[in-house]
Formats: sequence, C-alpha cells, structure tokens
Amino acid sequence: MRRISTGLIGAAFVASTVLTAPGAASASPASGGGGNGPTYTPPPIAWAATCPSASLNAAGARCGMLTVPLDYAKPNGEKIKIAVSQIKHKTSDVKAQGIMLVNPGGPGGSGLTLSRLGEFVPNGGGDPYDWIGFDPRGVGSSQPSLSCNGNYFPTNRPDYVPYSMSLEKFWWTKSDGYAKKCKQVGGSLLNHLRTTDTINDMESIRKAFKQKQINYYGFSYGTTIGQTYATLHPERVRRMVMDGVTNPSRSIYQSNLDQDAAFEVTESKFFGWIAQNNAAYKLGTTQRAVSNKWFAMLDKARQTPFNGQIGPDEWTDAFLGAGYYVYGWEETAQAFKAAVDGDYGPVEEMYAGANGSGPGSDNGFAIYLATQCTDQQWPKSKNRIMQDNWTMFAKAPFETWANAWFNGPCRTWRAPADKSPVKITGKQAPPVLLIEETFDAATPFPGALEVRKRFPKSVLIEGVNGTTHAGSLSGVACTDDRIADYLLTGKLDKRLRGNTSDVKCDPVPAPVPDGARTSAPKAGLPSDLREVITSASQR
Repeated sequence: MRRISTGLIGAAFVASTVLTAPGAASASPASGGGGNGPTYTPPPIAWAATCPSASLNAAGARCGMLTVPLDYAKPNGEKIKIAVSQIKHKTSDVKAQGIMLVNPGGPGGSGLTLSRLGEFVPNGGGDPYDWIGFDPRGVGSSQPSLSCNGNYFPTNRPDYVPYSMSLEKFWWTKSDGYAKKCKQVGGSLLNHLRTTDTINDMESIRKAFKQKQINYYGFSYGTTIGQTYATLHPERVRRMVMDGVTNPSRSIYQSNLDQDAAFEVTESKFFGWIAQNNAAYKLGTTQRAVSNKWFAMLDKARQTPFNGQIGPDEWTDAFLGAGYYVYGWEETAQAFKAAVDGDYGPVEEMYAGANGSGPGSDNGFAIYLATQCTDQQWPKSKNRIMQDNWTMFAKAPFETWANAWFNGPCRTWRAPADKSPVKITGKQAPPVLLIEETFDAATPFPGALEVRKRFPKSVLIEGVNGTTHAGSLSGVACTDDRIADYLLTGKLDKRLRGNTSDVKCDPVPAPVPDGARTSAPKAGLPSDLREVITSASQR
C-alpha cells in the first residue's frame, strides 16, 4: 500500500540505532516463515524508567526492549531489539483477558503508542486487556532502525507520468538507486524484514509475557499480519479484529494496481463532495467540473511549479490523503480553493506535512519496501511493468504512476524474495471480526470478502458506501459497539449466507464545511492516535 507520509511517528528511544552506514555483517539466507526454525525463548523485556512518548507516560504505560534473533533459524546468532509498550488492564486480575497486540499498518508503521488504543474502545471494551504496542523490527524505536535516504522525496521532482524516454529513465534510475542504497546501509537486516519475521517477533512477545494466546487488533497491512499469524498459529489466537482488510488472493503487485482503480473512485467521490458544498468552496457544481479543475491545476503545475516547489508530483501527493480518509476533506478542499485563487502555501504545507526529510525520515518507506519487495517476488521486466501501468493509467490517471514509482525499487531490490509465501487460511482460526468500508481504496472491498470466505467463523461489518480506510473507533456506534461486545464477550453477529457482509453500518461521516474539522464524531480516537494509524496506512 502506497504511503505519502514517511516521517517517524513519536520520539525514538535515546539509544535507538539508525542504520545509515554500510552494515558489517554479510547477508545470510532469509529465515523460513512463522517460526518453523529452532524454538527461541526470549529473555525478559528490559523495561526502561520512562517511555519515549509523553502521551504514553501520561497514560501510565511502561516501555522497554525485547531481544530477538535477527534470523530465527539461527537463534544463537546476531540479535536485534523490538521496542514494546504496555498499558495494563483496568479490570480485576480475575476478569483480565490477556494481552492485545496492535499494529497500525504500513508495513513500516510505528505502533509503539498504540497501547493507548484500549482506552478508546467504547463501553469499557478495552478494559480487560493488557494493550501492547510495538515497533516492528527495523521500525522507529526498535534497534536497529532502517533509513536509506532521507532526502528521497524532494519538491519539484520530474513528472511521475513518463511521457518521454528521459522521464522513464529518470524514474528507473532513481528507483534502482534507492534499492542499491538500502542494500549498502541495511546489511544483514535487509534479509529479515518479511511479514513472517514479524510473526516470529510476535511469538517472542507472547512468550515474554508468558501467555498461551494473544489477542490482536490490526489496521490495513496489520491485517496481513493478522491473517498470517492466524494461519501459522491458529491455536495461539484468542480474539482478533482486522480493519481495512488486505486481499490474500492478489499478489502485492496486483494489489497496487487494484488500488489505482479504487483511488480513482474515491477521489471522484471527494470531488463530488466539494461540488455538493460549492457554496463553501466555489470550485464547481458537479463532480466532473471539480475534477476538471483539479487536473487543470495539475497541468498548470507541470508547466510552472507553484512557488517553485509544487510540481505535478507534489500536487498529486498532497491530495492522496483525501482518497484514504474523510477526516481531512475540509482542510484539503480549502487548500484546493486557495491554490485556484493563487495562494499555494496551504498545498505546500500539506505536501511538507505528508513527506518528511532528513536522516531517518524515510524509515517508514524503507521498511515498506523491505517487506513488500521480499514477502513475494515482484516482476523484473520493465516492459511488463510499463505496459501494466500505462493500461491502468488510461482509466485511472490520478494515482497510477505515482504508485508505480513509489514501488519502483522492488524491481531491483537487493534482498531475496520468499519463494514459498504463506498461503492464507483461517479454517482453524477462532471467530474473528472484519471491518471494511464499501469504497475503501487502499484495501478494496473484495479483499474483505475473500478473507471472510477463508475464515469461515469470521463476521464482516461493512461501512456502507464509505470511502475511509481502516476507520474503526471513529465514533460510529454501529461499528464500535460491536467491537466492544466482541472484545468483552467474544460475541459476533450471525454470519449470513453468500458472498456478502454480515452487518451493514453507517460509514465514517464526511465533514461539514463550517470551518472546523468535524469529520469524525467526538467519541472517536484522539487526533494523535488517529494520525498514527492514518500515516501508517497511507501507502
């Protein structure tokens, strides 16, 4: 999943190591999936005096480091450290229901602060759990943390759309350069950043807390982690919520093309919402009129970058978030209106906020690629990739080439891809809860239906006609109360026959253009936690 936000979420531990120099260790074969190698028993977590985040400290969390093998096939070999946080249950010990691991997505999203999530499950649904946030290996506060080139996303870049051979050559050269740089700085770590390595680390977390089972809450790519864990360790799963469900029937390469088509739909819905509120924005009274104005501004930026900084690429990236979430629709529409009126500052600020710069700022991007490029084999043929994307561009021009070049380094990634990816099945898994909105672009709805089919005890909640990705706990009672009931009692709604959702709820509501960001009900997650999830999921 493509991501525009590449900055780290939250402060890192003071002792955290960032890989910015060539690794000394030679590459070793990647470990097998899901703990098939020798058993590893981790030492106790080394708890720190305080957490690196003020919000975690205020919430009463404790934070520490868990030592795990770099390669689980060599448990006595090189070690790395996983950053972990814990907020303990608020019920009596008798009513406690174990640990709840959380992942915000990505891959590459920092989940350390998500131990706070339980506080915001309504009706005390999170109270019986010990909520566990963690930064997956290579991410954020975990040691080492991978960064390859913090200046990879400058402003005023050459056009994403390769209308000329020189543009095509530029993007292939730039993509290969990033892949090469990651190999130089990543060393042996680069060979052990697959989803199955994270699954092994989750098993180490489970053992460190002396638990027979885990509970799990995953957003976006975090549902890939959930599906994989439940396939490899179904007996270790107690309860599991998966929101923004990835499609196990599609390759990662195919899923990115699926996203391009889906983003064309969600961006059109955003433009339609602007048209419905023309009194506020004066950008057109029809979806087509607003869309035409957006593409006219794209062409204008192509001719003369706005403020010398916002060219066609930056203009596209600045508006990508609107295709993911309704939360920022008002702010984005106001920036659009300002640009049409000749004030490009708000769009420039939107782009700057979405793309970090400087050492370490590409940590999320580096881990995204390190996982996506090695979980499965990507096409090596330039001709195939170009043909596939030109074909998609003809019907989905908004995001196709931006997404293609975001994933471009996978073609020449310098770490071996898994030759036998895990085949997802939930036949042995307990009842799990799936959540998806009808027009989710990052993880299109057919993926949720596919997982529902593969997990025969699952129940799927659909946010009907919604466009928000991974938006549970946004204050929509129909969805959030069911999450709470499931976490408290294990109760799920009756599963219906056929290839359909089981429960139909309202989606996360679009904002009211009144000058305030009112897109999410007040009962939802606080803005800082929502930002952790949205920034991790925007890929």
